[in-house]
Amino acid sequence: MATVSIKSLKQTEKNGLFSLVFENEAFSEFEKFIEKFKHEADVSRDLNVILSYIEQMVNGAGFLERYFRPEGKMRDNVVALPVVSGKLRLYCLRLSDSVLIAGGGGRKTTRTYDEDSSLAGYVISLQKLDELIRVEVKKGNIVIESGTMGDIENKTFEL
Repeated sequence: MATVSIKSLKQTEKNGLFSLVFENEAFSEFEKFIEKFKHEADVSRDLNVILSYIEQMVNGAGFLERYFRPEGKMRDNVVALPVVSGKLRLYCLRLSDSVLIAGGGGRKTTRTYDEDSSLAGYVISLQKLDELIRVEVKKGNIVIESGTMGDIENKTFEL
């Protein structure tokens, strides 16, 4: 089992971008994703597309469903960027039109994420986190509002 917390990366009046941070890690999964690929020329276009999409969503209309590729299972909120073809995939939890938890990702070299153990790991972690957040929302311990998740940064989750 791994302990994770949620870190706020960027908040606007209407939208909030968050990421998960594993215990004893200095950076969030989204920050590690950027660091891992920012100097790799063959995926720089893909990384720039992903970062541009996120920036536009945070500062604009929000994390609307049409901007993402559904991933995971029908019952979860796991999605991926970019929607168009590319070599990189960033896996996220789209909790509402105004709240997104960016996870990790990597190069997509297989037809589906579950054919690649690294990509499957990112998706499985997000699926578990999604399940735990749903339970906390039902209990009233987490409230997802316009661009925020009340008191989420003080909680930890066991994946």
